[in-house]
Amino acid sequence: MSEPSFLPEARAYRLRNARVPGAFLTGGVPAGAILDGDACALIDIVVADGVIAGLLPAGASPDTLPAADLAGRQAWPRLVDAHTHLDKGHTVARTPNPDGDFPGARDATTADRTRHWDAEDLRRRMAYGLACAFAHGTGAIRTHLDSQDSAGEGALRDQAATTWAVFREMRAAWAGRIALQGVGLTPIDAYATAYGRRLADLIAESDGLIGGVTRPTGGLHGGALAEIDALLDRLFRLARERNLDVDLHVDETGDPAAASLDAVARATLRHGYEGRVTCGHCCSLALQPDAQASDTIARVAQAGIRIVTLPTVNMYLQDRQRGRTPRWRGVAPVQELMAAGVPVMVAGDNCRDAFYAYGDHDMLDTFRASVRILHLDHPLAGAPALAGPVPGAMMGLPHAGTIREGAPADLILLPARSLNEVVARPHADRIVVVAGRAIAARRPAYEALSGEAAPW
Repeated sequence: MSEPSFLPEARAYRLRNARVPGAFLTGGVPAGAILDGDACALIDIVVADGVIAGLLPAGASPDTLPAADLAGRQAWPRLVDAHTHLDKGHTVARTPNPDGDFPGARDATTADRTRHWDAEDLRRRMAYGLACAFAHGTGAIRTHLDSQDSAGEGALRDQAATTWAVFREMRAAWAGRIALQGVGLTPIDAYATAYGRRLADLIAESDGLIGGVTRPTGGLHGGALAEIDALLDRLFRLARERNLDVDLHVDETGDPAAASLDAVARATLRHGYEGRVTCGHCCSLALQPDAQASDTIARVAQAGIRIVTLPTVNMYLQDRQRGRTPRWRGVAPVQELMAAGVPVMVAGDNCRDAFYAYGDHDMLDTFRASVRILHLDHPLAGAPALAGPVPGAMMGLPHAGTIREGAPADLILLPARSLNEVVARPHADRIVVVAGRAIAARRPAYEALSGEAAPW
């Protein structure tokens, strides 16, 4: 099943006996379809002219159409990676983080950005990351883009303008393959300066989202930022003036005194921005006293804030000290958030840079790791939503991460019959389908990052 020739060449065809997690069937499970113990439906998927033309109980599709029989194997939509850093990716070899911790990551990234991030470098690395994601079956990506005031680092160029120009190129070049969104990333105190207004204008001109990190320039997450309310008010005013949604890095620390998430929720309510704010990380929430955490979660739910948890990267960074084994997993309390009605999604975050030395832009791999790290199993039935329809809806992409009639026939066909089998194995032999056709794209060789030819 690893060959694209598995699919019929016809304009219209059937995928018979596909097993689809109910979490992806946002238009409803076809009447009469059999559900297994994982709430996966056994169905036939009719594809015509690159679109899902019908979803029927297994065996009910018309015999006149050519068919490929999945024999009860899984069919997933292409997945959604709602929080990445394409501009940082694949820099770990040239500018490593000596200790693997957050201060080292911050300093290494600043050094690499100052020395290397011209348009050519950004273009090469971002295209490489997108090629990896496309080959793995990712259909939509939101990337945060470092947009600090370069003058403050002694750089001779306006880094934000360069990075956003390359992002716009990538968005146009990959249209129809991967839907791209960009978020401005800068320490939150930048929005209290004239540069912050310039940055907000650049983001608006680029159809992006206003974003930032709830820590001061040059500082770390942790404790209370005295000016947080005033800085958030400034950010929200800039956002409202330009009709921009908001996506923030929040409380990426194990310090339980870090409570920016509650401040963001209060600011969201104060500015009438309910349903337009996303917060990533929110690690310290897991270590706060239960009563404090519960109050914050209730306010987050009231404000309609969406939460992105980044399990692989937060396990890598949080509680890291040389010579000491970490004592906690570093992730947000996602089960408590979901129980309160907060939309939660998982995402990949950094890839082979100072903040996370590993990864391959593979959202299926991120999903598999997230299930184990966050205990999203027993039962597994609801877990796929965190990598599909929930982030798709957050990005405003109605068909992303879903399988429904009228949507593009963008699928991942997996040699697994159950959700347990999906999580248990990497599935390098998956088939990725875009607009009804299996793609021939393969993961690019590492040599492509330096313009070398791969030996095979």
